[in-house]
Amino acid sequence: MTFSTEASSWCSPKPVDLSAAPRIGDKAPSCPELPLPADNGKPAIVTFLRHCGCPVAEATFIDIRKAASRQPDIDFIAVSHSDEPSTTKWVAAVGGTCEPGSQNPVTVIVDSNRRIYAKWGLGTTSWSHVLSPNALVNVIKLGRETGIWNRPTESGSRWQSGGFWAIDANGVVRWGRAASRADDHIDVDEAVEAVTAQ
Repeated sequence: MTFSTEASSWCSPKPVDLSAAPRIGDKAPSCPELPLPADNGKPAIVTFLRHCGCPVAEATFIDIRKAASRQPDIDFIAVSHSDEPSTTKWVAAVGGTCEPGSQNPVTVIVDSNRRIYAKWGLGTTSWSHVLSPNALVNVIKLGRETGIWNRPTESGSRWQSGGFWAIDANGVVRWGRAASRADDHIDVDEAVEAVTAQ
């Protein structure tokens, strides 16, 4: 990490053509990198991370990694818009893709051009999204309660929106939304219930 890479994370990325974010009951957006429904017939929980280095992204990744070890019949997928080397380094730093002995690791997809993000309606956000006083208080609370603080940001933008969805085995969105603020992260129990209560 250098000062220039950290500073560049505060620059807004170039715009991408956004589709509408999927709503509950919609068919999930699908593409070769993220095919839905999955060929294995499993439901999926897809999380779009803000950027590698974000403490909320780290807490989210840890939550879905734990859930993946308990729910082998669900695919857990994390999408990163940070570049491949930065994403790989970050995943290793936050504990890898799965709990020791887990048979169901989190699949990590690198989408540095943000095309998959755009298909799911996730573009750049506003000052109030990133720097909301309430969001900043919650990030500090997260750090104090869990020890998860900002890590160096080597790639990616703090202005990129995150999001999380649960998709059933037929490729239909059953739960989820774009993140409402920078501190917003997935409720894994709700996501799992949405695709297991079918």
